[in-house]
Order: sequence, then C-alpha cells, then structure tokens
Amino acid sequence: MERRNFIKSVGLTVAAGAAPWVNTAQAQTGPIRIGLLSPLTGVLAAGGKELVEGFELYWKQNGLTLAGRQVEIVVEDDGSNPDMALQKARRLVEQRNVHFLMGSVLANTGLAISEFARSSGTPYFIPVVAADELTQRKAVPNIVRVAGYSASQMPRPLAEYAYNVKKVRKIVTISQDYTFGHEQCGGFCQTFTELGGQVIQQFWHPINTADFSPYLAQIRNAGADAVFVMETGADANRFIKQYQNFGLQGKLPMYGAMNLTDQSVIRTLGAESGGIISSAHFAEGSDNAATKKFVAEYSAAYEKLPSIYGFSLYSGAMWIAEAIKKINGRVEDKTAFLNAVRATELTNSPLGRPVKLDRYGNPVYDVFIRETKVRPDGKFWNVPIEVYPGVSQFGKYDPEVYMKQPPYSRDFQGIKKS
Repeated sequence: MERRNFIKSVGLTVAAGAAPWVNTAQAQTGPIRIGLLSPLTGVLAAGGKELVEGFELYWKQNGLTLAGRQVEIVVEDDGSNPDMALQKARRLVEQRNVHFLMGSVLANTGLAISEFARSSGTPYFIPVVAADELTQRKAVPNIVRVAGYSASQMPRPLAEYAYNVKKVRKIVTISQDYTFGHEQCGGFCQTFTELGGQVIQQFWHPINTADFSPYLAQIRNAGADAVFVMETGADANRFIKQYQNFGLQGKLPMYGAMNLTDQSVIRTLGAESGGIISSAHFAEGSDNAATKKFVAEYSAAYEKLPSIYGFSLYSGAMWIAEAIKKINGRVEDKTAFLNAVRATELTNSPLGRPVKLDRYGNPVYDVFIRETKVRPDGKFWNVPIEVYPGVSQFGKYDPEVYMKQPPYSRDFQGIKKS
C-alpha cells in the first residue's frame, strides 16, 4: 500500500510543527499516545526517515488499535540537535500529552531526551540510541532499550573473531570523535588486547570529514595486520570509497562497526563495499525465514533493503505492542507498563530467534559476524558467516565489576598493555 493511501485510509493528519503523521481518532477510553522523535532534518535526515519508515511499517501491518484502544503517533523532528530534541520531547509530553517517548538516533540527542525523561518519569524507549551509560552506570527504570543495543556490545565478538579465527595480532582503529565512536572502539580494543592483541595506534577525526587521505597514509604505514573502522553516515560512505582509491582494499583487511556497512551506507556503493567484516545482531542477508520475510516486506514497501534504523524501530514497535497487550492497554499505569516491557521476551521478531532484556534494560542477542557480499541483482548486503550466542552488553564481564571501570572515552579505551 502506498504511504499516501495508508495515511488516508486510517484518518491520519499531520500535527502542527510535527511531521509526518498522527492519528486523531478517539476511542471510548481515549487513545494511547506515542511520541516518536527522529532526525528528519540535519546530517542524519536519511537515517531518520528510515527510522520512521520502520515504525510506520509495523502499524501498516497491524493496525492502529491495541487492547481496545486507538493508537495515536505524533512524530517530531529532533534535528540531530540536543537542544531541539529536549524542546520537542518536552512539547510531546506537556502539550501533546503522550504516554511515552520513543526514538532518536544520536547519543547526544538521546542523552538530552533521557535527562528530561528521568526528571519527568516519562517512559522512554530507545531502539537506536546506543549510549552505553543509559543502560549501565546511569540506568533508570523508565529508560529501556527495547530492540536496541549498547555501543560497545557488538564489537566484542568481532574482536574475538579477528583474534581467534583470523589470527589478527596488531590492529589500528579509526573512528569519528564522539561518544558512539569511543564506546564502539572501546568494546573492540578492550576485548582484543585482553586476548593478547596489540592496538598500535588510534585515529580520531571530526564528524563530516571530507578527506581521509592523511589518516589512510598513516594507517598504511602503521605495520598493522588489519584496521577496525567506526564510521556512520556520509563519513562511512566516503571512507570506504577512499580506502579503495588509496589502494588498501584487498591488502589491509577492514573490520567494521555495524554502522559502517549498514544498508543506509552501502546501498549507494559498488564493489568497494565488498568483503568488509562487521558484527551485529541483524543481518539483512540472513537465510533465516523470519528475517527473509521482513526484508521482503520492507523492500516491497520502500523499494530498498532495510537498514538498522528501519529494523530497530519495526522491532521496537512490536516489543511495545506486546507489552501493552499484556496490561490490557493500561499505559497510564507507568509501573505496570514498564514492568511489562521489561518482562517481554520477543519471540516473533524479524531476527527469528527470542530476545529478552537483561536487568538493566538492554537486550541480550545472538551476534552475527557478517561479510558484505554481492546479491544476484548486483547490490551488496551483510551475510552472516558465524554467530556468537547470548551476547550481553557486558560481554563476558561481571556487570558490577565491569561498571567500576571508567566509561569508554577517547582517553579510556580499556586497552590492556602487553
């Protein structure tokens, strides 16, 4: 069904100052009101659109009624800006009277919204915001990472794979210089060095770097066995292209954080994106029946393969809906609602395998080691080549012991000196 027909068929209208959709139909008990925040303008507008698409697809398939109540979704643009995100979150709760908040992408916008949620007691669900602290040292009961992941969680199995399977011993890292990058690199570096590997050098660069050649020259001459790359969005696209142009593709193996080879990046690339190894809980090239079904449905709806943004918000909507059904729609009872969310084990997600939360509100996943491979149509996607079952946000560490170390930052990467 085309999006314009979907909007017309369920009586959706656009809220003032908020695009793109909101259902204004009323039920006898009043609607369940969801505030969805997404970067619809700014540097992450493309990913923000896919975030809304994934959320929208779930409701297209399942309707806008839960437990006898209508569902009203109000979407606000956070602009990839913490101040704007805070303003919009406050508006959603205080003026639009939403029962809970979902969404956002960047760690800084998510942290701004979380501070408001913390002080107001509003339930806030974060399927994409990956800042470790939100479900670790700064965890609070009303902020839950439904269908999401912590930044340092996914790179740990990749470090094990690189060291144990590929026999990588010396590595360099390059990353965007902000919290998400610090945490992903930290998860990789701590695991890799505790296994016995050596991090020769780390390179940090500003978001929206146009020219990577100064970094690539140093990477080429570092004497490493491989490089770990943490890039998102346009930076990821540029890095992959310039890596090939610099003559490093096929000579120095590239291990990537999950976002490096996300569909939001590689769908516009060609052969230069092939053969990159990454790790994630979602792999659109999986032959799992549930994953194949979701990929086919998403592709039919939007004429593109799903990104982590679309997948996460689709699964997040599913998770919240399951919890609301358990409490017969009583979302006003925040304690019952949050308890139901935390107790939900998602058995029917596009992953095709059960997912549940740890006691800090972060999912435990089977994590795939993925390789970018070409499809018959010439497009590239991520195909699982190995799986690490039951990966926690704390990896193999005891949570209480782990949280006594500092949070990952540019200055603390958890590197064990040899």
